[in-house]
Amino acid sequence: MQKLTLLAITLVGMLSLAACGSLQNSGLTTSNTTSNTTSNSSSYQVTGTTDGTQYSALLTDGKYKVSAARGLLNDTNANSLNVSSLESGLTTLSKDQFSPKKYAFQEGQYISRTTANSWLARSSKSNSEGLNPVDNGKTEPTERNPIYLQDILEQDYLLHNGSSYELGGVSIALGINAVDSYRKVQYGAVFKTTISKTTREQQGKSMAEKILTRLRKKKGLENVPIVFALYEQADSDSLVGGTYFAQAVSKSGTNIDSWTTIDQKNSVLPVINNEKAINDGDSESFDNFKSHIQSFFPNLSGVTAQVQYQGNQLSGMKIKVTTQFFGENEIRSFTQYTETAATRYLPANVPIEITISSVEGMQAFLNRDSGEKDFYTHVFSSY
Repeated sequence: MQKLTLLAITLVGMLSLAACGSLQNSGLTTSNTTSNTTSNSSSYQVTGTTDGTQYSALLTDGKYKVSAARGLLNDTNANSLNVSSLESGLTTLSKDQFSPKKYAFQEGQYISRTTANSWLARSSKSNSEGLNPVDNGKTEPTERNPIYLQDILEQDYLLHNGSSYELGGVSIALGINAVDSYRKVQYGAVFKTTISKTTREQQGKSMAEKILTRLRKKKGLENVPIVFALYEQADSDSLVGGTYFAQAVSKSGTNIDSWTTIDQKNSVLPVINNEKAINDGDSESFDNFKSHIQSFFPNLSGVTAQVQYQGNQLSGMKIKVTTQFFGENEIRSFTQYTETAATRYLPANVPIEITISSVEGMQAFLNRDSGEKDFYTHVFSSY
């Protein structure tokens, strides 16, 4: 059932629901209750139960509540991969503080669209809430005040308390630019200001403290734990999304006592532009897999992988195979062969997703969860 859910999520692109999946002893129950995040006399449900490794989403009056501020960006960086990895990464980090066995998931309901827009903007006489620095009027890359904060994401986590749900904590991700792309004039050439690692950390931590003070003033957020995570935005032309580099928890009050470093790395395989692979062994394993399926099925337009590391340890691999197949039997045979090659050549004990697509859309999907030996496969029928 977990794999069928993952497949459905992949098909419809419901990234927000990818964070949702299991709440112990919940089920699709309904009750008329009052909580810190919903109005009086509302009925609540959760989306279902699984094995306790993923979150169930809270439904209010039978509907999934989206965040009004989700996806808002400063428009200087258009890499859509940042949005998805920011969201999925925050959900993963939140599990350390808010266990999926106890908490349900809900998209952020406390930071409104208007508030997020004002926080993402530059500070100015007309916008004292802006977290990005004042425009100093300079346009040269090394002289101007860059845009540091690119994105804000809120996620809420709720506890099942008897017949009601109440807010148990909040997670906030801040997407910080490593490179701020801008134009000196409208529709003109794109220039870039590089932001050092030290500056990214200083700016991100300072902004988190300001946001914490503001959130503590909101009703319902006075005393709940609030997780902050700092995310380095990938550049606009990057083939992979960004990575998280620091996190902290405020149990209560307006102080953040200490930050923990997060050592994440993303890369693309095969490596390009003479870059060095993060791990030569994983790179070689992928090359063997790629060569093997291409040698038996030459009608492949491309085979690439996105890999993520925690420290030096591979934590996940997503492979995209682009084909020129059109016959269902050919697709089915290729999927079977891909499963055999993946089991033989790709690293064990890490989650791996493989999508097989053509210009007509997705043709097949393979998935293996962490710790499992066998792949789940599905070939999409033409009818």
